[in-house]
Order: sequence, then structure tokens, then C-alpha cells
Amino acid sequence: MTAAVVTGAGSALPAALDQEAAWDGFFAAHYADVRAAKRIFLGAGVRRRHAVANPLDEDLSNWGTGARMARYVQEALPLGKQAVAGALDSAGLAPGDVGLFAVATCTGYATPGLDIRLASDLGMPPGLQRLLIGHMGCYAAIPGLAAVGDFVAARSRPAVLLCCELTSLHVQPAQRDLEQVVAHALFSDAAAAVVLEPGAGRGRRLAGVVARTDASTADLMTWDVTDLGFRMGLSPRVPGVLSKHVGEVVDELLAGAGLRVEDVAGWAVHPGGPKIIDVVRDELGLAEEQVAASRRVLSEHGNCSSATVLLVLQEMADVDGPVVAMAFGPGLTLYAALLLPA
Repeated sequence: MTAAVVTGAGSALPAALDQEAAWDGFFAAHYADVRAAKRIFLGAGVRRRHAVANPLDEDLSNWGTGARMARYVQEALPLGKQAVAGALDSAGLAPGDVGLFAVATCTGYATPGLDIRLASDLGMPPGLQRLLIGHMGCYAAIPGLAAVGDFVAARSRPAVLLCCELTSLHVQPAQRDLEQVVAHALFSDAAAAVVLEPGAGRGRRLAGVVARTDASTADLMTWDVTDLGFRMGLSPRVPGVLSKHVGEVVDELLAGAGLRVEDVAGWAVHPGGPKIIDVVRDELGLAEEQVAASRRVLSEHGNCSSATVLLVLQEMADVDGPVVAMAFGPGLTLYAALLLPA
């Protein structure tokens, strides 16, 4: 079967928001009655992030979900268009060349969805196949890659995957809840896209995908639709659960290609937070410099949900050799992909 190869990538970011300014100008008052809130917020490993709704300019915490969804469509379309256009340009393809367009998001709903609206706006063909990957959370980029990779390999047609997440639209009302402090400290907005082509002689070949879900811990990470947007539940037990599974997932992924941990040239670890990166580093026996790209993305962009691991892969564009991409989310679910030089 023809290999699916990642040949192009693009991203788009809204205006930057300084972490300390966000605390001083909004969240300090929001969490005035929560002990340790400032320490947690400023210790999240985030220096700045990006937001279509800057809390220093507008407070969405009491907006209804309908208003937030309308804003999502308004803001997501130009960001998604920029990311997809950049990915196609870097791959040297035109919108008319695309056979499948997949969109992953957990931060907004609309029908017709972003896939239909963006395909039309970009000039993709009317016979285009489309796939909308909804509400999987931070790990959605990896099953998205698997799905579009299977299409590319089976149909010998190029495909595009877009991850577009606007978490700033879901700022919650003030409440004495440390999980909400953590969520508001970490999450950010971004759109990131990749192009996969059949049998290309350049780029990174998708060589394998492994998944693991620990359903016994499903209550530790949640993303609930409420009347006031979507609300994150994020237990401090999450890193401990991931530590039990990350080693076996990576071993299974690498064994399929006859590789070992020491053969991997690059680790694109989803930076769900500083402790998540620490767990992966320690469980796999990696050096700190091997997770430096994930630290940089967390510091400069925050946790952009499904788009984040694609941003880390872009950060590692010059890495030569096998690359492992990993992401984690509700379930609790771990996903990992192996990318080899084409």
C-alpha cells in the first residue's frame, strides 16, 4: 500500500496574551478568594498564549453557549483558512488537489461546519470528501492523522487535517475551584494544519499509530457542555495515570518498526502542562533537551488542545530521523504516532 507522507504544515495564531498581564488584569480578581491561585496560574509553564477573546478587553464568563458558538464560527474561519492555505503552500499543492479535508475541534459547533465552510472558501472541489472529528480533546490530532493517512494510502489522493481550537471562548464564571484555575492558566487558541500525500519522496512518512484508553479513569478529565460554554474538569491525578501507560504505548509503537527509544531523533510530546512533560521524560528516560520543543511551545503558546502537538511538530521541522508524536486527553486516552523520514 502507498505510504502517506506529511509534506506540508501551516498554522495561525490570534493576538498574543502575556500570562502575567492576564493574571493582573483579570484572573487575580476572578480568583481573589482562591488560595494558591496566583502560584498555580503563574507556575503553569506558560509565558504567553493567544486568544481571540482577550479577557483584558472583554469578559465572556457570563456569555451563553449560543453566543460563544456564534463567535467561534466568526473567529475560526479566518484562522483555519490561514493555517490550511499555509500547509498547502508549503506542500506545493492547490486546494483543488485535495481529496479529503478533515477538521478536528472540541471548542465549537456549527452546522454547516468548518469543514464545509472552509472547503468552499478555499476553493476545494465540490466532490471533496470531508471528515469532522469532534469533542475528542487534546489528543484528536493523532487519530486525525491516522484517518487521513489511511485515506491517502488507500485512495492515492492528498488530504488535509486542520485542528482549530478556541479555548478562550470558554472562560468560566468565578468560583472557588482549583481545577478551573489550572484550566484557565494553561489553555490557549490556535489553528494548525498538515498535508499528507501518497508516496511522496520528501517529508515524514506516517509509519504507525497506537492508542490506549484507561476507561477506569474517565472522570479525571472532562469537557462538559454547559449553559455558559464548555467547562473543563482536570484532576491532579492525570499525570500519575499517564505514567502507568506511556512506556507500554511507546514500546508497542516502536516495536512495529523495529526501533527502540534510543533510536528516536525527536519527541513531539503534547505539553498538557509541565507535569505531563515531566512524566513522559522520566518514564521514557529522556534527557531534558529531548522535550525542549514541547516546553517551548507550552511557554510561547500554552496548551492549544488538539492543535498543540502539530505546533510541536512544526517546531521540530529540522529534526532528521524518526519522530514520535504523543498526545493525551479524555478517557484517559493516550495516542502516539511514529513518523519516519520519507
